[in-house]
Amino acid sequence: MTGLLSWLAQPRDDRGIRFSRPDGDWDRWSYARLARLAHGHAAGFVERGVRPDDVVGVVLPSGPGFVGTLFGALLAGATVSPLAPPAAFGDPDRYAEHLAAALAAMRPRLLVVDGASAPSVARAAADAGVSTVDVTDLPVGTAEPVAARPAAVALLQFTSGTTGAVRGVRVPRTALEANIAAVRDWLEMTPDDATASWLPVHHDMGLVGCLLAPVVTGADLWLLTPAEFVRRPSRYLECFGRAGARLTAMPGFGLAHVLRRVRPEQLAGLDFGQWRAVIVGAERVAPATLDAFADLLAPHGLRREALLPAYGLAEATLAVTGVPLRTGWRQVPGPDGVPVVGCGGPVTGARIAVVDDDAHPVGDGMIGEIVVGGASVADGYAGGPPFGGMVRTGDAGFVRDGQLFVLGRLGDSLKVHGRTVFAEDVDAVLGAALDAPPGRLATVLGLVAGAPTVVVHLEHPRPEWLPRIPALVAPLVPAADVHVLPVPSGTIPRTTSGKPRRRQLWRRHLDRAAPDEDAAGPVRSGRGSG
Repeated sequence: MTGLLSWLAQPRDDRGIRFSRPDGDWDRWSYARLARLAHGHAAGFVERGVRPDDVVGVVLPSGPGFVGTLFGALLAGATVSPLAPPAAFGDPDRYAEHLAAALAAMRPRLLVVDGASAPSVARAAADAGVSTVDVTDLPVGTAEPVAARPAAVALLQFTSGTTGAVRGVRVPRTALEANIAAVRDWLEMTPDDATASWLPVHHDMGLVGCLLAPVVTGADLWLLTPAEFVRRPSRYLECFGRAGARLTAMPGFGLAHVLRRVRPEQLAGLDFGQWRAVIVGAERVAPATLDAFADLLAPHGLRREALLPAYGLAEATLAVTGVPLRTGWRQVPGPDGVPVVGCGGPVTGARIAVVDDDAHPVGDGMIGEIVVGGASVADGYAGGPPFGGMVRTGDAGFVRDGQLFVLGRLGDSLKVHGRTVFAEDVDAVLGAALDAPPGRLATVLGLVAGAPTVVVHLEHPRPEWLPRIPALVAPLVPAADVHVLPVPSGTIPRTTSGKPRRRQLWRRHLDRAAPDEDAAGPVRSGRGSG
């Protein structure tokens, strides 16, 4: 197993990270230069009174400052807690609420900010009695390297908040190192295998899988920001087709964004023959999206087997299962006939089980709650009891022939005639039938006055979609009250990993005055038959 800070002992000058610049160029930092920055920041933290096992909060975007702060705090013996910058939220009031809750859970000794985040952070930090420091005020080097004194808990990693308030997950250093080692083993990572990523560095997939794993390995890394990927996904693809990157990870909506924005002619001259792994996680992915992405890039050398659906969660540091290299993903019919993509078997050191409501294991192919154990399981939530080595995930799925198939959140489902229907199933059926992009659709399910109710949110829908929806929903949820809500683009609330915040949407539906719904105009209702 490779130590989290071992790369700092002999950092390479010929490898490093290229951070994207707004002008379309790259800002290259060698690992030797980043190591000097980390040691300088570590000295700055010690000077400011950071002691071993203190928490250092980090509110920075992807860039050298984030990397220097992350490893500098770890060198100083602190627990690092990355938080989303204000730009990731958009809504200032919601960000203030999120930050206040996070600071209450973190209780940091210090909060590191930059010029962009400082105004949004100042009030919450002052209310919490937390000092802030601008990253530009930290030393960029030191006369003598700082002796590493790693904390027992390396990260306080906040969940993306799919089902409620965000929670800080205590990730021990041993669990983090175990998960990094498992990812490296799974992907056969070597210093010659470059990674490229656009994922936010404060989120587990971007932080552990696409930043820490390449840095600990000593491999080159290309980092874009999420906003740059949204504006120009072709630049991200060029990292693989021209620069030679071989590894990456993203949620399914990232694949869908490439399919929407990249035309075949934009791929001229690119060679994806060395692109070995596209980990697809964070949300249930439609088989059609995987097929279409493979078809788009196949003429330029990408192999279908490079697509690796996976399952993970912050409570297990990151990776839990993944499709092995060079084997290819597969799909099977779900409980309602909707195709479900397999997420592979456990990575090194991980254990999975599927249990019933009484926590008893169920048989092969039977649906239940996914339970995760192993070396990468975190210690517990901030302020809460230890997990005890096992985590009940709240996700439903089944195991078949040793492979995990994930259906969706247990809280985002509905029992109908003795069977469970998941909101993700309805999303999949509607998306395929309407040819609606995944990022513009979110379904929620529940009971209103004892009646099964389906609420379909569509961002900027085509008018012809709306009358078709009740009939499309009926086979999945017979006799349901179906409400179709056209909403403006960008208004479906999502977690930092892109999942719809379905419980928040359900509460919004319940808060609406039912007698005025139809009179209000934007809501169209119907009762499915079947």
